[in-house]
Amino acid sequence: MPTPDAATMDHPGRSTVRSLLRLWPYVRPVRARLFCAAFVAVVASCMALVFPLILKWMVDGPVAAHDPAGVRLGALYLLLLGVAEACLFGLRRWLVARPLAGVEAAMRADLYRHLQRLPIAFHDRWASGQLLSRATTDLMLVRMFLAFPLTFLLVNSVTILAGIAIMLAQEWTLGLVLLAPAVPVMVVCWLFERRYSEVARRAQDQVGDLTTVVEESVLGIRIIKGFGRHRSQARAFRDLSRTLRGTELAKARLLASIWAVIVTLPELAIGAALVLGTVQVADGHLSAGTLVAFLSTALALRWPVDSIGFLLAMSQEAATATERYFEVMDAPPESAVVAVPGRPSPSTPATTSAPAHDTAPAPDSATAPSRGPVPAAPAPPATPTPARATAPAPFAGFAPLPGSPSPAVADLPTSAGGPEAEGGLRFHGVGFRYPDAAPDAPPVLVHIDLHIRPGESMALVGATGTGKTTLTALVPRLHEVTSGRITLDGRDITGMPREELRELVAVAFEEPTLFSATVGENVLMGAAASAGQAELDRALAVAQADFAHALPQGTATQVGEQGLSLSGGQRQRLALARAVVGRPRFLVLDDPLSALDVHTEAAVEAALRRVLAETTALIVAHRPSTVLLADRVALLSGGRVAAVGTHHELLRTHPEYARLMSGTEEDGR
Repeated sequence: MPTPDAATMDHPGRSTVRSLLRLWPYVRPVRARLFCAAFVAVVASCMALVFPLILKWMVDGPVAAHDPAGVRLGALYLLLLGVAEACLFGLRRWLVARPLAGVEAAMRADLYRHLQRLPIAFHDRWASGQLLSRATTDLMLVRMFLAFPLTFLLVNSVTILAGIAIMLAQEWTLGLVLLAPAVPVMVVCWLFERRYSEVARRAQDQVGDLTTVVEESVLGIRIIKGFGRHRSQARAFRDLSRTLRGTELAKARLLASIWAVIVTLPELAIGAALVLGTVQVADGHLSAGTLVAFLSTALALRWPVDSIGFLLAMSQEAATATERYFEVMDAPPESAVVAVPGRPSPSTPATTSAPAHDTAPAPDSATAPSRGPVPAAPAPPATPTPARATAPAPFAGFAPLPGSPSPAVADLPTSAGGPEAEGGLRFHGVGFRYPDAAPDAPPVLVHIDLHIRPGESMALVGATGTGKTTLTALVPRLHEVTSGRITLDGRDITGMPREELRELVAVAFEEPTLFSATVGENVLMGAAASAGQAELDRALAVAQADFAHALPQGTATQVGEQGLSLSGGQRQRLALARAVVGRPRFLVLDDPLSALDVHTEAAVEAALRRVLAETTALIVAHRPSTVLLADRVALLSGGRVAAVGTHHELLRTHPEYARLMSGTEEDGR
């Protein structure tokens, strides 16, 4: 899968400082401890510059005067300074450890929360390994930067400036000799920063690609083993590993080159100062103690100077990690409610007399194409509906929506202006195009007009690729319509908070997804927090998933990652149980029985008929037996509704439908 941010690997105008400043909102709550830690580190580092001054006093005083007591006193001073310096650095580590662990945890929690709110189109474009590497490796780099380079860039800068001032005060000619490499070192650091940032970004993107391969290989291990593709997967992994190795070696070469310059030039300057200082001592222009103090100060500055390359490298990696983190955080999330001018208020039922040029909802991301005008909602199809005496009352725990019809369906008027005309689930001229589709690509859905009346179930039938699954994904707003609108009991779903919408609509997909949790936890994800064992048992019974009680720990059995410890039919039945456990007002099922054997399918269908009698349902179906669960059938062809009617009506009147049902029709009679 291509990396979505591959185009962002080149950053000619990127500012490291500007990137790192975006961390301030996370750092601000712990700024007091970080500032205190930086102050402590500066004091501890500057204390190291007192050592040369004590040595100067000892050489020019007690040593020159052959005073052992003075030498012992000087040694005691050096010991106390060393202990104090060690304690201060230990205090600095204590000050930053806990708050920075909290910063990393907060950033990771925000990233995870944001990922849950991003639209499906975002997750379709991004490789999971890229997201995983941002939540792990990148945040670790950010924490390490805040803990070490951020502080020591300040500490070492202060130490170098203080050390230069001390050396110039002792002997300005020798100080100028040591300052000679400053300009070439700064030029090298500037060039290093620009080149290293590009290589660091490339390496982090490659880590994400490698993580994706590992994750896919683990999740698809049955396919890899079943088709004997372990060698090809190993080659793919090896190729990516070699690419990453090459990038890491490029980073090492850059770091080695800057270290060679940063270490060599100051060392040459120290050697020249040593020769010049020795000559001055021999000529009597400089005391031996001053030369010792000068050289000791210069040597004390070796670590602050030598670490410049290392600190710059870590800063660049942290800056690119921060960019990668905020690339995800900057992606616009799903909006809770899409306010659309000209549409009915969320609290007011929509009517078929809506303006003819209704504006479509704003897209979730900047990549979505602009949406065109929405045609006026047409009258519902004039297809006869199978007789129903009554529809049961709404489920407990769900208050009727404003404008929703009365439960007695048989008593409702059927005119265009009556409640039934607006109740239930209705598609008004719905069109859809994927946000990342080519501009000249045809839309997936074109002007879909469907009305599933309250308490009615409708089957969606069509050849592969006609848009059935896409249409069902529009109801819970996993994707946003690009034209037209969808209403539930007269309310436009774009005017409803997503939380409310997804309480009213339950879904079950053809490819069931289970989590690394217990059977009970997986099923009860579809229910309210107060749901318990009674609701769980009922849902399992409806889905014919009583096998769960025979598992080693019953419904408390862990199903494992992706539920791969279960068969396909078992996973599908648990997914169906999850859809019905909350007694939803609206039920959307995407071929929910495809993995079941004939006998289990018949038992599930018998139980599902009772559920469908109590809800408004849209069912993607391929088998006639599943189609017969529905009151009416809608045939999709080329992204359009080709026909609507009962199963037997379409068999008689529509050749395409008859062809789709042929071969298995006898099983469905």
